[in-house]
Amino acid sequence: MTSHAQIIADAEHCARLFRLGRDIEAALNMVELIDIAMPLSTRLAPEQKAEWTLVLSEILRCQERQDWLGVADWLEVEFVALCRV
Repeated sequence: MTSHAQIIADAEHCARLFRLGRDIEAALNMVELIDIAMPLSTRLAPEQKAEWTLVLSEILRCQERQDWLGVADWLEVEFVALCRV
């Protein structure tokens, strides 16, 4: 099982890749990151699960618009905050 610290480090690395314009590599890393982090959401309270859904939805919206800086911001701030719970 991957630790919270490793998930956070991976999210920060993925955000850096998006900021550097390496969106294909970053998107592939993000898919793996979310797959690894999803089990964390099963242990959350209902309010936190709703927040998890909101954050993932916003990340995907940014990705659909190809707003790579937006994806990076959501990963680095909100996603990381959720992983620290």
